[in-house]
Amino acid sequence: MKIAIIGIGSVGAAVATAVAGTGLAREIVLYDRDTARARASAADLGHATTFCYDIKITPAMGYSALRGSDVVIIAAGANQKPGETRMDLVQKNATVIRDIVPRIMPYVDARRVKIIIVTNPLDVMVMLTQKLSRIAPGRVIGTGTMLDSARLRTILSRMTGVSTHSINAYVLGEHGDSSVINWTSASVGAVGLDDFARQTKMSLTTAIRRDIDDRVRHAAYEIIQGRGATWDGIGAAVADLIRCIARDERRLLTVSIMDPSPSARVAMSMPRVVGIDGVTATLRPKLSASESAALRQSGRIIRTNYDLIK
Repeated sequence: MKIAIIGIGSVGAAVATAVAGTGLAREIVLYDRDTARARASAADLGHATTFCYDIKITPAMGYSALRGSDVVIIAAGANQKPGETRMDLVQKNATVIRDIVPRIMPYVDARRVKIIIVTNPLDVMVMLTQKLSRIAPGRVIGTGTMLDSARLRTILSRMTGVSTHSINAYVLGEHGDSSVINWTSASVGAVGLDDFARQTKMSLTTAIRRDIDDRVRHAAYEIIQGRGATWDGIGAAVADLIRCIARDERRLLTVSIMDPSPSARVAMSMPRVVGIDGVTATLRPKLSASESAALRQSGRIIRTNYDLIK
């Protein structure tokens, strides 16, 4: 598999390292408008792969180096700074996406390429990329709430004393401040979360849920405040998405795609089946009335911000 990564800042570099660590790429192409950075990053990562997998690491001096890529990962754009929301980046990064996507398309097979979006505000950038690329919606994939869901599972794992691999809990909607925790469908193994709490005498009050929601929603802000940016978590999320595609695992991931139904008109994260062809199915989990209302509001927020850049 040939994988191209566009934008080799702190996030793009972490993505490159994590993707190389899967051992699933035969070649990784690194493109950055700063060609010196692309060359240096390729040299450094190339040295690192000596200790794990035999992967060709190529610095790209132009978009033609992307020719034949199976997956293109877009990590370029302005990063969220302390005090900023993801939506504060919308105009800056829309300009970046508008520049990049038309330059990619002449060098990839539009019938099979998968484009993975990491750039924030993620759902808006998914919508813009799908419009510009004109490829099937299921193959323009934002990492969505994969990381948000991982943060939720981590918190619940520590509360329950059960491995994160046995916690089935998802964050839906926007990768941002209007995200929605799907408490109604959450489970520990085959046992509903509420039932698990009753059986184990674990306290899961409304106040505790509200606190968890706040911790999940603001985790990125706390990390940015402490280290300037987030990169390890998103790097791991992209690597997991690459594994799912390359191995055709058909696992459920909360990724963001442009909903193909005419009435939807928005990209947001839902549990989706992901494999070699990208997203092949979207599942609609059981939601409470309040969760359904919050998810609709999340969609309206995403659409409003997309309409600002049309």
